[in-house]
Amino acid sequence: MNRDRFLTQLAIVLLSLGTALWMKPLGSTLWSAVLGAGLGSAVVALEHYLRSRPITTLIGGTLGLFTGLAAAVLVGLVLSLQPGIPDAPKTYLVLTALLALGYLGMVRGSASDRWWELFGTAAKSPGSADNRPLNLVLDTSVIIDGRIADIAETGFLSERLIIPQFVLRELQHVADSPETTKRNRGRRGLDILQRLQKNKKLDTIITDMDFPNIREVDLKLIELAKQLGAKIVTNDFNLNKVAQLRGVLVLNINELANALRPVVLPGETMQVFILKEGKEYNQGVAYLDDGTMVVVDNARRQIGRAVDISVTSVLQTTAGKMIFGKLIEETTPRLASDRPPGDRSERPERPRTLSAPTSTPPTGTPVTPTPPEMPEVKLSQP
Repeated sequence: MNRDRFLTQLAIVLLSLGTALWMKPLGSTLWSAVLGAGLGSAVVALEHYLRSRPITTLIGGTLGLFTGLAAAVLVGLVLSLQPGIPDAPKTYLVLTALLALGYLGMVRGSASDRWWELFGTAAKSPGSADNRPLNLVLDTSVIIDGRIADIAETGFLSERLIIPQFVLRELQHVADSPETTKRNRGRRGLDILQRLQKNKKLDTIITDMDFPNIREVDLKLIELAKQLGAKIVTNDFNLNKVAQLRGVLVLNINELANALRPVVLPGETMQVFILKEGKEYNQGVAYLDDGTMVVVDNARRQIGRAVDISVTSVLQTTAGKMIFGKLIEETTPRLASDRPPGDRSERPERPRTLSAPTSTPPTGTPVTPTPPEMPEVKLSQP
């Protein structure tokens, strides 16, 4: 609870106490002081309750209260037309009807936040799923991420988007950060909110509901989702786990992106851009549009080029999916000019010349040198 609000509530209690002491409605100073302090405290408690409830709940409860009171008045009119009933029981029944029907109408009206559909032209069955609102509460991380706006523009979202004021304050605080990175992220989040509000396919609502007794934004989101019966849309892993433990449904954009990744099977071909060198020798690394890493064998010399590869295997890890492949060019023979120096692959073998084995004379045997062969000379006759 902030300081200004505490001072305001204290002033209300003191004003009620001072008024009661001045007017003395009960005659006694002590009991008048108790009455004034009690009324002031009741006003503060009612103000705290109203702040924690959505406006639709308050309006629905008010309409239900007046409906119950109207029904109680009708009961009183019916009883007044009965001459055989004494006045004391009749008065008791009328007061009981006012209290009971007024209370029941208020409870029933506050429990239904689709009360405005009673004035619509389309009638819906009580058991239909449309009688319950489909609300999605957005947190700061999913707004800064921005993909929620792209999904909404495709028309896949039919739910009502709810952005709390405390999330807006957090975005503004990030946008005013002295750090360039955080400031850019905050401004991006504000731009995404403008896109969501301008989207005519969406019903985007900024709610003033807050929970002053809760300081953490994540816990406020969980409490808000409980009050509205809504789901939380987030990319925060910790918020995802805490909300699930507290019984709140969570939609994670990262899980949706993983589910929408294309299925790649071994043997399929694709074209990738070799971005950098891999960890192993002569490997190249590429990335798909969804961020999936592709490791290509013998692609180190293809860095900075788009190549066609054949998928050899797909590995699913905790960090994501990895695809391994090889160059399609490796299946076709290469020219000698395309081979790097020292590469002996696919080089034709030289024909071997078989020669008769030569015997070495034993040690101590004199070796007679063989005279060189003289060319044959033919003499011509005169």
